[in-house]
Amino acid sequence: MFLTSPKFTVVKARIKSGLGPLWVTAVFFIVALSILSCSRLGLVIWQAGRVNNVADFLTIMFNGVRVDISALCYLFVIPILLSLCVYISGKGVAMLRHFLMLWYVLSVSLLVSLEVMTPTFILEYDLRPNRLLIEYLIYPKEVFSMLWTGYKLEIFISLVAVILTIKASVSLFKTNWVSEQRGEKNIGLTYRVAISMTLVVLVALGARSSLGHRPLNPAMVAFATDHLLNDLTLNSTYSAAFALKQMGLENPSAQYYGAMSDDKVIALVRQNTMSKAQDFNDQAFPTRAMHQASYAGKPKNLVILLQESLGARFVGQLGGLPLTPNLDKLMSEGWNFTNLYATGTRSVRGIEAVVTGFTPTPSRAVVKLDKSQRDFFTLAKLLNNNGYHTQFVYGGESHFDNMKRFFLGNGFVDIVDQDDFESIEFEGSWGASDEDLYRQAHREFEALNKQNIPFFSLVFTSSNHSPFQYPDGKITQYDEDKNTRNNAAKYADYALGKFIEQAKSSSYWQDTLFIVVADHDSRVAGASLVPIDNFRIPGVIFGAGIEPKSDDRLVSQIDLPPTLLSLIGVSGINPMLGHDLTRHIPRDKQRAMMQYAKNFAYMSNDEITILQPQKEARAFSYKNKKLSETIVKQSMVERARTHVLFGSLAYQNKWYQ
Repeated sequence: MFLTSPKFTVVKARIKSGLGPLWVTAVFFIVALSILSCSRLGLVIWQAGRVNNVADFLTIMFNGVRVDISALCYLFVIPILLSLCVYISGKGVAMLRHFLMLWYVLSVSLLVSLEVMTPTFILEYDLRPNRLLIEYLIYPKEVFSMLWTGYKLEIFISLVAVILTIKASVSLFKTNWVSEQRGEKNIGLTYRVAISMTLVVLVALGARSSLGHRPLNPAMVAFATDHLLNDLTLNSTYSAAFALKQMGLENPSAQYYGAMSDDKVIALVRQNTMSKAQDFNDQAFPTRAMHQASYAGKPKNLVILLQESLGARFVGQLGGLPLTPNLDKLMSEGWNFTNLYATGTRSVRGIEAVVTGFTPTPSRAVVKLDKSQRDFFTLAKLLNNNGYHTQFVYGGESHFDNMKRFFLGNGFVDIVDQDDFESIEFEGSWGASDEDLYRQAHREFEALNKQNIPFFSLVFTSSNHSPFQYPDGKITQYDEDKNTRNNAAKYADYALGKFIEQAKSSSYWQDTLFIVVADHDSRVAGASLVPIDNFRIPGVIFGAGIEPKSDDRLVSQIDLPPTLLSLIGVSGINPMLGHDLTRHIPRDKQRAMMQYAKNFAYMSNDEITILQPQKEARAFSYKNKKLSETIVKQSMVERARTHVLFGSLAYQNKWYQ
């Protein structure tokens, strides 16, 4: 064969000698490109059931090489420029050698480690590693505990892969490094400069991967309604790096979906509420309006039992698996919402909706944004101003996801986390078990009730979270293996049932309104732009005086805060856009909003409009859990854009107070 022939060996030696330090760069570039392409091919074969045809396969692989070249040009730009300087001058070879070895060994190890962890990340989130990976790394204690408990095999495989990669990279570098620079000295300076300038242009073009106004970005290579196929086109290093860049920018919604005048956004948002035009009389805070409570008796206590990752598919009453007998019973006793949708896929997004009533945006949830760390509207702030004791009870460390900072800056005066628990019988990676959490919450409620002042408490569970740890002997397992999502959901329901029994015989039961609601579904996934059915969650309001009823209206998480205020008898001025569900809501004003990565879905009746970054809006009919593409209605597009733009405007302009 030619590659093993003496002639090829001579040609290779001449090129290697002539390029000097650029040779090893070329070798590592080709090796890294091969690693990324092979990884992508393996992932595509693994997910073959979602690749519809040969054209999709070729699109993923071809655009994937384009993304890989761009990523490697960015990753290697510094060593390439330094190598060019040495190539031209012939000086600094020894120092360059040590630098290049370190850079390329670490770079290839990074590429390999992220590709190795990608299958696990896809199984959990149906996406490549993205901003979730970066946000989790901010909390090493919780994350490393979770990984060690639930992902020992994955950790072992990753470590072995990285060690082998380091050894192979060092060997590759030593084999291909040109220790003597006689070759390039025999090449004229003009020629060396010309080669260097050409390489600079090629690296710049490779990094941009476009001659247009914008450089390459994920939207340019997106081609399918299945988000995972679009993500397979990327590589995991590029995906994580792009997410890190976006986290730093926190771009407003208008940059993704197109601008609209502030006046028009405000006017349309107001029109879609149940308030009258004359109710909005504060120009500085355009959505502030008076909201009159439907209950006129003595103000009640409010307890929100926020359930971690409990989608409708785990709830028997909602057509899911038979994992929640206690919640199913509760739904028959209280006000049950059968058509309720979460606004996002993260706990902080659920907190944002349930505690503040804020509309979702493509940026991070307001719990984590700088401008909302104080003077931002929350139920706690309003209720604290109305004489309530406001409290957050959590079985883990309350600083996680910036919750503690956000809560303390916006109306919560009492934070109770695992360090404050009187006793903990079982502690997992995320802290105390749900039973321990509810026992502590019950103690808190009894103590607060004795003070004869109303209280608001947000209780946030964590047992139904990977790696799904819970105490032995509590439930009859649904799955044979213990630490599974289904078994954890069943245990979470068991703990909830025990708390409800305790609460019903407590001193605070008669004066307290409760709601059980999920923050989001677990492992939101699906071959669509926005997997709508994975946003459906349980929600039931109960307590003394709440009549049993099943409510099949279309409801968003942002409708819950104004409804709860109305039910506990607290009237007042607030900026929330959600509907008070104690009142009649016309069918054309019922809606749900869902943010899925950078895609935004606006659902009204069975019609769904989906906005994508720098793309035309698309419309779908949603029936029998399936999306069927339909003709886009401009009125629906305007309603969707209005609501997603409002969130960014309200945040940036500090309107939401």
